[in-house]
Amino acid sequence: MSFYAPRNLKIVRGEGQYVWDIDGRRYLDCHTGHGVAFLGHRNRMVVEEIRKQLEKIMVLSPVFDTEMKEEVTRLLEKILPSHLTYFYLLNSGSEAVELSLKLARRITGRRKFISFINGFHGRTMGALAMTWNPSYRRDYDPFPWEVEFLPYNDVGAVERAVDERVAGVIVEPVQGEGGLSAATLEFLKAIRDRCDEDGAFMIIDEVQSGFGRTGVLWAHQRADIEPDILVAGKSMGGGFPVSMTAVREEIGRKIDAGAHGSTHGGNPLALAALKGGIRTLLEDRVAERAAEAGELMGRILEGVASENPESVRGVRGLGLMRGLELRWDPAPYIQELQSRGVLALRAGLTVLRLLPPYMITRQDIEELGEKLNEALKILSSKKTDS
Repeated sequence: MSFYAPRNLKIVRGEGQYVWDIDGRRYLDCHTGHGVAFLGHRNRMVVEEIRKQLEKIMVLSPVFDTEMKEEVTRLLEKILPSHLTYFYLLNSGSEAVELSLKLARRITGRRKFISFINGFHGRTMGALAMTWNPSYRRDYDPFPWEVEFLPYNDVGAVERAVDERVAGVIVEPVQGEGGLSAATLEFLKAIRDRCDEDGAFMIIDEVQSGFGRTGVLWAHQRADIEPDILVAGKSMGGGFPVSMTAVREEIGRKIDAGAHGSTHGGNPLALAALKGGIRTLLEDRVAERAAEAGELMGRILEGVASENPESVRGVRGLGLMRGLELRWDPAPYIQELQSRGVLALRAGLTVLRLLPPYMITRQDIEELGEKLNEALKILSSKKTDS
């Protein structure tokens, strides 16, 4: 079953910010498996930790203790917000979202959630219920709980909708699949305030925006707020499937054995990959480098937008979570970029999304700008001719 339109490109190797096809051609990877390879392809520390773990044990239930689990727990204490004292490891962002929703539902006893227009939280049933795109949701209802979708960055809508019936409000600090809109600080603070007033949980989905991608460790920290539940994934394992749900102590201590579980969650190889990912984050200045590269990338994209007003409405995103809002479907631009050695993807209906690894260089970014310009001008001229 093919759920994605094929790219007709066979990739055989990856290293850092690049991949190579079967003919030996190199591509700058700004797709990175929907943002998974933010730490680069075959990240040295991740590969090193997985290789060492492979020599010991590959399969083990989380009911057993290991040295690796203890090491990862200590490392997580260095990167998690200090008020989030309980965590559980899973395999994918959708699974981590599912757990966050189950916790909110179980502890509050409420059946309603708030999500936002253009929000994306996954495709499993609970997570899909929180995902706005009607085409993704079609034919899958009824969902496990009631969901109200509010306009993103609308403080007034939040103040009106969050009440004593709401179990939780889930929000992305920067919308990923939905179009790269960034939350205002006022908006995030309003959600926090309303959740406090009515006893709802604030769930921050940082599956794509977290782990340094936007230039800070966790994107929500720009607003100086403390979520009740943090969901993370994608980048954490350097490409190995691993995700996390982290919660406040008052939530974690209320959960009984059997309330949730995962056969593969927190398996030895995932723990090793996570150890390598956190080591990279801490030792290689990932967030700082993403901030520096993201600032340059933002300037380059603004230049591209100003040179192509007939094709580009503006620039979206933060750090190395960037995009161009186009005036047309981005699909042909994505294909044109691929032909020029750049892999990109879409976000929402009209945004060309770029999610490069943190080690992207100035030369890479400048060449990316040149290729974006070329692709936009060629396709714009074809539209004019037609």
